[in-house]
Amino acid sequence: MHSSLRRRIGNCTIAALSLLLLGACARTSPKIDANAYAKEIEQWHSERLTGLKSEDGWLTLVGLFWLKEGNNRIGSDKSNDIVLAKEQIGTQSGVFVLKDGVVQFEAQPGSGFTVAGKPVAQLELKSDEDGSPTVLQLGSLTFQIIKRGDKLGVRVKDKQNPDRINFEGTQFYPTDLKWRIDAQFVPYNPPKAVPITNVLGMESGETSPGALKFSVGGSSYQLDAITEKGETKYFMIIADKTSGKETYPAGRYLYVDPPDASGRMVIDFNKAYSPPCAFTKFATCPLPPRQNRLPFAIEAGEKYRHPK
Repeated sequence: MHSSLRRRIGNCTIAALSLLLLGACARTSPKIDANAYAKEIEQWHSERLTGLKSEDGWLTLVGLFWLKEGNNRIGSDKSNDIVLAKEQIGTQSGVFVLKDGVVQFEAQPGSGFTVAGKPVAQLELKSDEDGSPTVLQLGSLTFQIIKRGDKLGVRVKDKQNPDRINFEGTQFYPTDLKWRIDAQFVPYNPPKAVPITNVLGMESGETSPGALKFSVGGSSYQLDAITEKGETKYFMIIADKTSGKETYPAGRYLYVDPPDASGRMVIDFNKAYSPPCAFTKFATCPLPPRQNRLPFAIEAGEKYRHPK
């Protein structure tokens, strides 16, 4: 082979010579510094723990109550629709009134409910449908409305929940650069509707901007990404052969940066993490769609610590 041609080929293999001659030699990723990358993942682990243990994290969830049309009374007495055995809750502290898809809250005088630090007597509550739900507070408790399908419910959190206070942390696979994988974005035009079912059997219609195509062990695979309102990164719900063994049975979650101008993306499975349902029975976690269930083991990211 002519030496000048060999120099132009660079890192491309001889097998790719025909592609080179067509100007299509594959571009390789910049070399990643292993030590710097290990520190990046260690920082991600730290941020993951901080998020879980925060005062409004998933470890604070203590209840989820679906509302019926009309009055839904809250208090410590068992005659209420929403019963909470907390010292700051009175026998009957207020009522959530659901009418035609709108929730009003009416507090009992002197009950102590606040919003943004201001006492509440009566107000309309925004749900999480638009990403900014109204947050009611009473002592260590907070209340917000969630919407799933055509159902509205009250999600209750307690920053003094023993699950949060006694949390021992999570476990991770050793950081491995082989699970930081180059992928090619294949856009759907128009974006594809993806039905997603959650752990309660409710189905929601999500939108996928495209698929991420990648290779593992010489075989090609692809995953559908999902766009979320107010989020620039793409969201993926995945399952693999570790699911139900070393990782959470219902799969894991992962965020990826959007593609560059050439459509290149990076899937970093070292940042795959357990859904909220791994930590509380009061979450409504979406499950992986069939096309995102991979037939091999991804020994990277967060493991699942089974309840004792």
